[in-house]
Amino acid sequence: MFDLDRLFQKSDLIPVIIQEQGSGEVLMLGFTNREAVEHTLQTKTAWFWSRSRQKLWNKGETSGNFLHVKEIFTDCDTDTLLYICKPDGPTCHTGAHSCFFNQIEL
Repeated sequence: MFDLDRLFQKSDLIPVIIQEQGSGEVLMLGFTNREAVEHTLQTKTAWFWSRSRQKLWNKGETSGNFLHVKEIFTDCDTDTLLYICKPDGPTCHTGAHSCFFNQIEL
């Protein structure tokens, strides 16, 4: 089992990237703490720490659009997570498939 203490050596809150299983599309970026990661490991659905509401939240708890976590990776510095997920529906609260749909012209 992975030592979760390694993830939170630099900060109590770390980024987690959500990537769609199969397509590889990046669906969202959230933040997580140790408790949210523990809930994710237990339930196999993505849990986050809401910085605006200052509380844990399970993605899909109100919309029904859960993110089913199939694989978890950490980056080379062990301070960012990548969740490979199968979403039940749109990931973005706007109803979009991904939160990344606002393109900035170069």
